[in-house]
Amino acid sequence: MQHEPRTPARDLRVETRLALLGRGEHGPGQPLNVPIVPASNFRAPVTGLGGRQYSRDDSTQGWEALEELLGDLEGGRAVCFSSGMGAIAAVLEPLPIGSRVVVPRDSYGGLRALLADGATGGRWQVHTVDMTDVDALADAIPDADLVWLETPSNPMLEVVDIADVVAQAADAGATVAVDNTFATPLLQSPLELGADLVVHSATKFIGGHSDLLLGAIVARHDEDRQRLVRRRQVAGATPGALECFLALRGARTLALRLRHGQETAGELARRLQTHPAVERVRYPGLPDDPHHTRAAAQMSGFGAVLSFEVADASAADAVCATVEVISHATSLGGVESTIERRAKLPGQEHVPAGLIRLSVGGEHLEDLWADLDAALDATHTGTTSDPEMRRNG
Repeated sequence: MQHEPRTPARDLRVETRLALLGRGEHGPGQPLNVPIVPASNFRAPVTGLGGRQYSRDDSTQGWEALEELLGDLEGGRAVCFSSGMGAIAAVLEPLPIGSRVVVPRDSYGGLRALLADGATGGRWQVHTVDMTDVDALADAIPDADLVWLETPSNPMLEVVDIADVVAQAADAGATVAVDNTFATPLLQSPLELGADLVVHSATKFIGGHSDLLLGAIVARHDEDRQRLVRRRQVAGATPGALECFLALRGARTLALRLRHGQETAGELARRLQTHPAVERVRYPGLPDDPHHTRAAAQMSGFGAVLSFEVADASAADAVCATVEVISHATSLGGVESTIERRAKLPGQEHVPAGLIRLSVGGEHLEDLWADLDAALDATHTGTTSDPEMRRNG
């Protein structure tokens, strides 16, 4: 099902590759999109083995199409899973008993929960480190079996030097996995910087419409990909046909959505810096952000997610409850902007009590700013403005 276009994909710009790849057969009469195949099993060959037989054991056309696209974007070989957590588990669970995993203090809560469960049962040793602390990171890596990076991180938007970590991990013989969900393959290329694995929650920017759960891993080495395929097969974390179809459809517009969201996020970050209710804005696109220089060197853009701090948790809750255009909801990367207070979870004592994460979608900048500005004003003054006056004023 892999199709080689007449013009090699790597010679085409990313917007074109997003539209071109994962289209299936190109012959006359063939559908332009790979159809959804809602089948769990397939007719057996007349003699012997071979071909598709059972959907948990053999990838379907929908998986293959999406994997073709994601693998091309990241420069490796992709394997899709039923969720982002399914992908994370496929990296962690094959590690030998007692393996040492180095993980950033600022990282996805699901990852930390899975690691905590494994550590409690003696499955692995977990070393949590502030990866922006160069000395602490250098001390943690030498004994590591796996170094997990999340850059930019969730929710503090911290940026880690991937190439530097890869160099240190190589000396230690450690595998490097990078969660590239926030940056997407369009803004950051961890495999080109030497990482072994790239992990995505395709639920987020790749799907882009808040209507699916899906995960993906892109491997630099084919032997790693084979191990991941085996893990998916025996653990049963197989993606659904509809989810793959939706993710592939969403990915077609990734460049357009991300460009708009990123431009809007940058301007919102600048405006939020001047609002009296905002104590700090965290966005690597701001020139005075502590991670700006590293992000500018490592990424081709700064992304569509930002965080900002207000006085305390109550103020943050009030802002999230007051916005009307922006959706008060978890997750990120959808066409609709979402906002939520980031509560301090175990191991995240560094997260400020009044931190709000904002994922910027496809709405107009001025509508988003009017919504945020009114909610912040109401919080700052201790009053809640009338919605009709906000719309007309």
